[in-house]
Amino acid sequence: MLLKLKQMVVEYGEKIVKEGLVVATWGNLSAREEDEKVFVITPSGMNYTVLEPEDIVAVDFTGNPVGPGRKSSVETPMHAAIYRARPDVKAIIHTHSINASACAAARVEIPCIMEDMASMVGGPVKVAEYAPTGTQKLADNVLAALEDRNAVILANHGVVTVGRCLEEAFKLSLMVEKTAEIFIKSRILGQPYSLDRDEVCHLRDFYRSCYGQNMEK
Repeated sequence: MLLKLKQMVVEYGEKIVKEGLVVATWGNLSAREEDEKVFVITPSGMNYTVLEPEDIVAVDFTGNPVGPGRKSSVETPMHAAIYRARPDVKAIIHTHSINASACAAARVEIPCIMEDMASMVGGPVKVAEYAPTGTQKLADNVLAALEDRNAVILANHGVVTVGRCLEEAFKLSLMVEKTAEIFIKSRILGQPYSLDRDEVCHLRDFYRSCYGQNMEK
């Protein structure tokens, strides 16, 4: 089962490069199966275009490696913290996409201005307070800003999306980047309007209960 999951991590690593969500070796991805006590994550400092399934690292929920293999991503503590806090999360993707990273540099949250963002994220994409890469402090800050939503901005760094599978986390990465671009451009035109909380809740519930082809709820 882990071999299949590792293969999927390799495939989605190639996808985030193709879509321009990361460059070179930056960013990271992880995934886990239901009821598994380990997750798999990309190795530190390796280019996504050369990764093979055997390069993907298995670690436990404290972030310690399970068996021999590559050194795991420096952001392993953040991934482990999210999995511990959010049993609903089965995949995590950390990217450095341009428009979302502009919001990260300005430390400006992305308000919930689009219906697809309300449906998938469940509210605004808030900014986690700055902490150095790979630290437990960063992991704590990410959890505090993420709460029960599915995306968070890392101050002066990038964005993290979480989902029920790698496909969903990947779609979220694309959607957050698109919304960040819309937000930046809409501020040129005037003041963007956020959806109210009741409408966000309605759209979120509709997405989870009705949208798509029988995705596991």
